[in-house]
Amino acid sequence: MKALETNFISFINKEQQFIIPIYQRTYSWNLIQCKQLWNDILRVSTDDTVPAHFIGSVVYVAAGMYNIAGTNQALVIDGQQRLTTLSLLFLAMVNALKKSEEKYEVTKRQIMNSFLVNEYSKDDKRIKLSLTRHDKEVFRKLVDGEEISKDEEIERIYQNYLFFVTQIEKGNINLDDLFKGIRKLIIVDIALDREDNPQLIFESLNSTGLDLSQSDLIRNYVLMGLEPDHQKEIYTKYWLPMESLFIEGQNEEKFDYFMRGFLTIKTGSIPTLDSVYTTYKQYIFGREIEEVVADVHKFSKYYAKLEFNKEEDNQINEIINNIRTLKVEVAYPFLMSVYDDYENNIITKEDFIEVLKLVECYVFRRAICGIPTNSLNKTFANLYKEIEPENYIESLMANFILRESYHRLPKDSEFKEELAKKDVYNFRNSGYLFEKIEHHNNKERVNLDDLSVEHIMPQTLTPQWKEALGEDFQRIQSEYLHTIGNLTLTGYNSDMSNKSFTEKRDMQKGFKESSVRLNKDLIDLDTWNEETIKQRAETLSKEALQIWKAPVLSDEILEKYKKDLQPEKEADYNIEDYEYLQGDMFTLYELLKERIMLLNPEIREECMKLYIAFKTSTNFVDVVPQKTRLRLSLNMKFEELDDPKGMAKDVTDLGRWGNGDVEVSLSEPEEIDYAIFLIQQSLNKHSS
Repeated sequence: MKALETNFISFINKEQQFIIPIYQRTYSWNLIQCKQLWNDILRVSTDDTVPAHFIGSVVYVAAGMYNIAGTNQALVIDGQQRLTTLSLLFLAMVNALKKSEEKYEVTKRQIMNSFLVNEYSKDDKRIKLSLTRHDKEVFRKLVDGEEISKDEEIERIYQNYLFFVTQIEKGNINLDDLFKGIRKLIIVDIALDREDNPQLIFESLNSTGLDLSQSDLIRNYVLMGLEPDHQKEIYTKYWLPMESLFIEGQNEEKFDYFMRGFLTIKTGSIPTLDSVYTTYKQYIFGREIEEVVADVHKFSKYYAKLEFNKEEDNQINEIINNIRTLKVEVAYPFLMSVYDDYENNIITKEDFIEVLKLVECYVFRRAICGIPTNSLNKTFANLYKEIEPENYIESLMANFILRESYHRLPKDSEFKEELAKKDVYNFRNSGYLFEKIEHHNNKERVNLDDLSVEHIMPQTLTPQWKEALGEDFQRIQSEYLHTIGNLTLTGYNSDMSNKSFTEKRDMQKGFKESSVRLNKDLIDLDTWNEETIKQRAETLSKEALQIWKAPVLSDEILEKYKKDLQPEKEADYNIEDYEYLQGDMFTLYELLKERIMLLNPEIREECMKLYIAFKTSTNFVDVVPQKTRLRLSLNMKFEELDDPKGMAKDVTDLGRWGNGDVEVSLSEPEEIDYAIFLIQQSLNKHSS
């Protein structure tokens, strides 16, 4: 490897071509990075006291590596963004020089032939920078002065070109001064030779994990070491179609979540999101690359059906939509495995639908009963192993039925009781709940998008309502206001307001005239009180038992599976296991927990042996209960934290239970607001 500090102008002003390999991600700098580069160039262009400005390194595989044809070509390992952005700036200067009537020392021909094209080369080698995928054609059109199509106008590469064009025009920039600033740019020119390992160097350059996603690193690892023809074949046949699924889903970051799910299936353990790449390298070691990539491609199609509404069968897709609404991505590794069996005709469509319904039932019943979600990821990671192929559905049903404690599927009695008394108005999945009840066994479905939840007994009681409810009206309202028995759907929520029950029933578009099935049992009632609320809750809860139907097997069959059921390997901990979490400290914890859970609907609480973790994809804050305080560990670097009050402590390398280098002490409820401000920063870091 040769590393030299060199002037960027000298570096690019050679008869050479830099090729961005197909495994590299497309051009991704946005206007923020372009503006920063622009400002840096302007600053040094007019400041004679600044001799140079360093903009980073360009790493490339020296000519001849991997049988690259021609001595003047090189594969760019790192530096694509800087090379492309400066080339766009050169193009903007060419545009300005074409339009300008002024005479400058720098000329259009000089920029084109020195920095954008190889004057004496032809065909594919003519343009100095050969980009990848759709970027390549847009860049070529800009270089050749061809018209950009409407579709291409939205590409980032064209938008950034327009940024530089606009900056030159509106700033009335002297192009010689601008060129002077570019001449001061310095890079580290790193040329690799045959003895170097490009992948190791690439990893070290991106070791912070800030620049590339885990999936970017995996793609580069898979393709970088292949011969060009094989590289192109693997990329075109498998990787590009796979990436397209996620781009069409407008959720490229989900690729990392998919890869974690895939590795969970293949390894039996759940890697953290930031260790997916490392886990993949371990998994692929000794395996045929094409076979693994083909397998990844296959499972990506199952993930897309689960996450991006790609399933074409309406009956299956309806249940998948329900599961997606419940936000249980932790179930995807299991469901992808079952999808594979369905696609390979190991199970029928009816069996597949039964599996989906069982998962939906399991997740929703637990949510209604308030069972912590701590163990769901491990439950689903290992669930497929419990299925007996010859008794596919029966063995799965038995597994759900026989689960206990925090892993249990709530029985009918528990589910029915909890649903009747639960605050479903503030329940995260209230919309899903009411839609399922409204549409159950109902072919004449109404569009619920324009409807809202209506409190039959209103949130503000008028004298008339107090009289109707009786002397105990305060208790009745407090106990039943947000429960399912007192709630319905209407498009006339504001019109009903806190009117009496009979007024709501008889008004124009009231309950009597409503096409909403949930209102049919209100038509013949003359009063609304505690007894009618309880009766309606009983009716709706019984219907819910049919909608989220629990599996049923005979004792004889269950006895057979009890012998085979593998005990859960992980220990279960709960709030009662923490010695100091009682009295005022327990109250403080409950207040903190309530505020944390409001930050994001995907947050889950997990009780560990020595601390309580709050996590989405990974832990973002851990709480260690102590005698006089709650010690919080924020999973981030101390220098990344914005802490104007100085409440946090740097515990880097000190050794603490919990994750991260930031410690925050919480002793009083008044400190919670500021603690949440700090916790939100850690959550943002792990949600991006």
